[in-house]
Amino acid sequence: MKTNHQSSTIVIGAGLSGLATARVLSERGVRVEVLEAAQNIAEPWRGRHPALRLNIHRKFAALPGQKAPITDGVYLKRDTVVQYLEDYAKHLNAPIHFGAEVTNLRRTAAGWQVTTPLRVFHAENVVVATGRESRPYIPAWPGRDGFEGELIHASALGDVSRFNGKHVFVVGAGNSGSDVLNHLSRHHPKEVTVSVRHGPAVVPQRIFGFPLHRLARVFAALPAWVLDPAFRLTERLFLGDLRQYGLFSHPDGGGTRLLRDGVTFAIDDGFVAALKAGKSYIAPSVTKFDGARVYTADGMYETPDVVIAATGYRSGLEPLVGDLGVLCENGQPHHPMGEADPENPGLWFTGYKPIFTGYFDAAGISAKQIASSIVANAAATGSSDVARAQNTDQSTTLADANPH
Repeated sequence: MKTNHQSSTIVIGAGLSGLATARVLSERGVRVEVLEAAQNIAEPWRGRHPALRLNIHRKFAALPGQKAPITDGVYLKRDTVVQYLEDYAKHLNAPIHFGAEVTNLRRTAAGWQVTTPLRVFHAENVVVATGRESRPYIPAWPGRDGFEGELIHASALGDVSRFNGKHVFVVGAGNSGSDVLNHLSRHHPKEVTVSVRHGPAVVPQRIFGFPLHRLARVFAALPAWVLDPAFRLTERLFLGDLRQYGLFSHPDGGGTRLLRDGVTFAIDDGFVAALKAGKSYIAPSVTKFDGARVYTADGMYETPDVVIAATGYRSGLEPLVGDLGVLCENGQPHHPMGEADPENPGLWFTGYKPIFTGYFDAAGISAKQIASSIVANAAATGSSDVARAQNTDQSTTLADANPH
């Protein structure tokens, strides 16, 4: 293993947030390298189901320095997102090392040491950008491993047409659950059961043809005490009283849950109509599995062909930084969006906080904040490495090193 590879800034992860941060840093003259565990750009996106579209408006689906394509209309398709990220990476003025899964991160006298199978890197700054949704999460329900049907996470949905004629049991009706249900509503499953624990905040994708997410900047500017009743009223006016179909809302409003807990809205694009038409129905939370049976909190059970767990994700950061005191109880960073951590200078996190405008926009906001802080810190401390990068044209040397 090679060692003693020095850099000003290491970015861990070549997803939305990692690429955006690397781009802004390099444009400000900071020498940066990107470490990516996968062998390709946009690997998680490639694994999502082929009919996937973003539920954020195209206006907010761009990273710094590159506009979103207009070929798909308002909501970008999965393959368009993959191509966009590939193009973005190709124009990045910084090297990306693929197959470089970080196995250890520790503080040193000079900054940070980052260990990968390729080599050990040393840097003054490390930006962790592995993503809030890095690890699909399925609860450890009793009897889960002995389930006789098919159990998958929503991230592994695949071609939805394969569920035609089957009894599908969806656990969760939040953002990812509603996405699954929207796609199922356009196919022909035999039966769809939706297990709900707390109840989602549901909003229509469009109102009189107008994409609701186009107003995300307005939502972001309003306090939760205004947003919560406004979203409840929107749900009631345009979707009706969903309680009569068994779909209750969480007592805390959608704005509060997003800002406080990072729980995003359920976007209706067909699943509410399917619920009203009796093509799907609501069940309580899952309590256990027993052979082919799935039991719910009311003591009833069903025997579905497939269970789709739309049960969220985990960051998976504990093995990497769990001993640094930087994580909340839920495994997310205390400083999730490019804020400085006075207890861990030179360590940054980006891509771990949902905002109304979405993860693309959040990536750009965090990238600019991190870059400004790193440059300012370098100027204040006289950091030789960053100072040289500030005063030297890096475009030729970094382009030569770029594996793309």
